[in-house]
Amino acid sequence: MFKALRRWWKYLGAKVNSTFNSKADPKIQLEQAITEAQDQHRRLREQAANVIANQKQNEMRLDRSLEELEKVTGNARQAVLMADEAAKKGDEAKVGEYTAAAESFANRLIAIESEVEDLKTLALQSSQASDQAKAAVQQNATALQRKLAERNKLLSQLDQAKMQEQVNKAMASLSETVGEDVPTFDEVRDKIESRYAKAKGMSELTETSVESRMLEVEQASANSEAQTRLAQIRAQLGLAPADAPATEPTAVANPEPAPGETGTA
Repeated sequence: MFKALRRWWKYLGAKVNSTFNSKADPKIQLEQAITEAQDQHRRLREQAANVIANQKQNEMRLDRSLEELEKVTGNARQAVLMADEAAKKGDEAKVGEYTAAAESFANRLIAIESEVEDLKTLALQSSQASDQAKAAVQQNATALQRKLAERNKLLSQLDQAKMQEQVNKAMASLSETVGEDVPTFDEVRDKIESRYAKAKGMSELTETSVESRMLEVEQASANSEAQTRLAQIRAQLGLAPADAPATEPTAVANPEPAPGETGTA
């Protein structure tokens, strides 16, 4: 039961994360990533500063121990010399006192030498850690500079992507329906071209059919009769041209009498 709930919780988390990423503005996410990288670099610098500070403290402690070691060494030598001088003078009391002091200095000297060795080891380790911290800060600074430089490139690519998406959307809208009752431009064009092609085809069929030829013959015959009749009318009115063909004999021999005239001479 617990395993199933854990899987379900992880699934919900992944789904929410996927939905968020799909709807989030890349520009804002890029700025968030840059800000996080800058904060990480700042934290790294602080940690490196602490490591370097620890190295400096170890070096100062080592320097103090070395100074004390030198001082105690000198005191021990001085006590030995004074004990030797007292022995030469036969002053046993002074010899005992100076010898005891020399032994105390010797014990202190041994402790300081051990402390110095420990501090040397610690100083070496802290120096190596300091160098590593400095190198890490330098590498991270270089990476941060690359990210800052790449940010401008990514922002430019993002703007280009947005413009291209708008162009693609505009181009896609040319082939999409404006509404349920409105055809697309391509559909209207296809319809007009189909109608035009059909009309041209019917015209060609009409021009080559027998009926069209019969109509042409009938029209030519009607035109010929009309021209003949017009020629007769012009001849009767005396408007026939000089080179016009002679009219029918019946029309000339038996002209219609003028009004008021009889049929006999």
